[in-house]
Amino acid sequence: MESSNNHNINGGNGASGEPGQLIIAKDVLPDVLNIIPLSHRPIFPGMMIPIVLTGDFMIDTANKIIESDNKIGGAVLAKEQHEGIPRTEDLYGVGVTIKVLRVTPIDEKTIQMMINAVGRFTQKRIVQDGPVIQWAVEHHLEEDHTGSEVMKAYTKAIISSVKDLIKSNSLFQEELKLFLNRFTVEDPGKLADFVASMTSADAAEVQEILETFDVRKRVEKVLVLMKKEIELSKLQEKITKQIEQKITKQQKDFFLREQLKEIKKELGLEKDEKTTEIEQFEERLKKLKPTEEAMKKIDEEMNKLKLLEPHSAEYGVARNYLDWITSIPWGVFSVDNYDIKKAKKILDRDHYGLDDIKDRILEFISTGKMKGNITGSIICFIGPPGVGKTSIGKSVAEALNRKFFRFSLGGMRDEAEIKGHRRTYIGAMPGKIIQSLKTVGVANPVIMLDEIDKIGVSFQGDPASALLEVLDPEQNSNFLDHYIDLRFDLSNILFIATANQMDTIPSPLLDRMEVMKLSGYILEEKVQIAKRYLIPKQITEHGLEKGDVEIDRESLRTIINGYAREAGVRSLENNIKRIMRKSTRKFAEGEKKKIRITAKNLKDFLGNPRFTDESLYNERISGVVMGLAWTSMGGATLYVEATAVPAKAKGFKQTGQLGDVMKESAEIAYTYVSSRVREYGIDVNFFNDNFIHLHVPAGATPKDGPSAGITMATALYSLARKKPIKLHVAMTGELTITGKVLPIGGVKEKTIAAKRAGVKTIIFPFENKKDYDELPAYITKGLKVHFVNYFDEVLKVVF
Repeated sequence: MESSNNHNINGGNGASGEPGQLIIAKDVLPDVLNIIPLSHRPIFPGMMIPIVLTGDFMIDTANKIIESDNKIGGAVLAKEQHEGIPRTEDLYGVGVTIKVLRVTPIDEKTIQMMINAVGRFTQKRIVQDGPVIQWAVEHHLEEDHTGSEVMKAYTKAIISSVKDLIKSNSLFQEELKLFLNRFTVEDPGKLADFVASMTSADAAEVQEILETFDVRKRVEKVLVLMKKEIELSKLQEKITKQIEQKITKQQKDFFLREQLKEIKKELGLEKDEKTTEIEQFEERLKKLKPTEEAMKKIDEEMNKLKLLEPHSAEYGVARNYLDWITSIPWGVFSVDNYDIKKAKKILDRDHYGLDDIKDRILEFISTGKMKGNITGSIICFIGPPGVGKTSIGKSVAEALNRKFFRFSLGGMRDEAEIKGHRRTYIGAMPGKIIQSLKTVGVANPVIMLDEIDKIGVSFQGDPASALLEVLDPEQNSNFLDHYIDLRFDLSNILFIATANQMDTIPSPLLDRMEVMKLSGYILEEKVQIAKRYLIPKQITEHGLEKGDVEIDRESLRTIINGYAREAGVRSLENNIKRIMRKSTRKFAEGEKKKIRITAKNLKDFLGNPRFTDESLYNERISGVVMGLAWTSMGGATLYVEATAVPAKAKGFKQTGQLGDVMKESAEIAYTYVSSRVREYGIDVNFFNDNFIHLHVPAGATPKDGPSAGITMATALYSLARKKPIKLHVAMTGELTITGKVLPIGGVKEKTIAAKRAGVKTIIFPFENKKDYDELPAYITKGLKVHFVNYFDEVLKVVF
């Protein structure tokens, strides 16, 4: 390794001996160099910079350079950054000679070296290829172009570009000062290297400048780089200005708006948010008549709000409370209408049939007329789905000229939904009762509590118990909502509850309500409802004109019997919708003639009927009797079948998913009939020699209740005597062990079901005569009804 210990090295030229004597660079710089790989950008000759070296291989290379006599090595840019032992193949072939000026340890595996870049070199051959890389190199001497006119022009072009760049990048100015302290601008090579090192070009482009040994070509390439840099700088400046303009405009607009607000406030033209809200609350209060307790609370909250800052959390709580408390209709009432004729007209317009319900509602309104007000009234409509419970509630509200609000209690599990949350909770709000009053804006609306039989109970409380205060006329004049925390009089509200069945309504709640039962509709009523209400409504809703679709009476009867046999009319309406949808499609596909629905083409619109004739038997069979039952969906018919199997020992069993009460009824019937075999002329050994099986189809449907007692006894009697009963006879009644027939419930529903099934004769307990006598004539028309006190009377009717 060649070295020179006594030469000064600066910028690639060494001076020694007599003044003016030049020494060639390759004569004083070593031909073999230890190479330091650079990871980010190349270093140019003339640069004096610190570099940080990390890792065992790099520190070993640095130590070899430091330990050499002249402390000279090489720095070469790596093509790609990667971990591991560096190799020659990972490096570019051109680098710079460096002189180590100072070394500063940072930690055990990291050092910082201050270096001076001397000149370019090219790799000739590899001496050692890792972990410490050593190359034999060829040094390149810079040509002197200081006197060349062409190079002066290139130099001026570079300086001009630098001036343009300095305007937008002040960093160039500082670096240029440092450059001028060490070099002259008349040296185009050094100037080109400096400018290239300052650009933001990527490492490969800068390395290309380093590898260009011809100064003129190097300057040309640098000018291209400067052009790109200036364009980039201008674009950056433009983007910066746009952002600054936007920010400046926003700040300006903000300050102007704030100034405008202050000016308007001083002139009395505008008020701040808090003042506006307080005035809004005060304006609302002028139209209300709060109680003394409420007024005191409102004044307290208003004074508190005036002291609070709008940005504080407490301000929002106080403001929301005042918003609610001033939105409740304190002392605001709508004027009731007690015109009985008008009320009857509205009820008849909206509903067909239901005469008993309409009469009771008109009696209720008449009482209000005599008293002068309707207070402390809670009505409960109970009936199967689709019979018009909700819609009749709306009609009552319209008849009374009152606002109407409906909400469902089905599935409600939290008592806070009735009585509100306490204000200490986040997101607290009043209960449904107070919310409904805010919505309607009067203190005497009609509020419908839908599905009161489906209210739930959970660990969060019992809403049914919370409703007791709402629906109790003795308590609801002082109803206390947890959120409002002020007593409000609910006694002027007409509450209407709806339910499908009475059994699941809590007794204390049921006790506070006046129950009105809606039993359902018979076929003729459904026909009239369809013609008057459902068909015109669906024609309009499907965008059709009157007369486009015509459904004749016979088709309606077929739809009701075969597709929509439930107590209400919801399923009937759905089937009419289906017909309308298919009709609209035909019109959309080009049909011009009006569509007539007849019994013959009904299947094309609705498919095959869902229901068949309820009469399972069209012939007389001993041991088979039709009974009548009540369900939450209305009345229904069911058959009781009995058969005997010869056996060595007597026995009796029942099937058909019977409940405990019904099983007991069957056992009573068996005991009663078997105990009176001689009186009834039955073979005395019949029950001893036969195993009796009693079945009630359908087997998959659970059944319970005492009203099938006489039906079961009649079936057993018919079986034992081998005498079938008359056709088209149905019966219902509870039987005691002495043969007494006890009353049952659901007379209207059972009568409707019997008529629907084509029954001609019905047997009821004698004590149900009063219930039957209340039925409208159109329901009882065509029926022969017998009322019995004892089972023997049943036998006289059926045989």
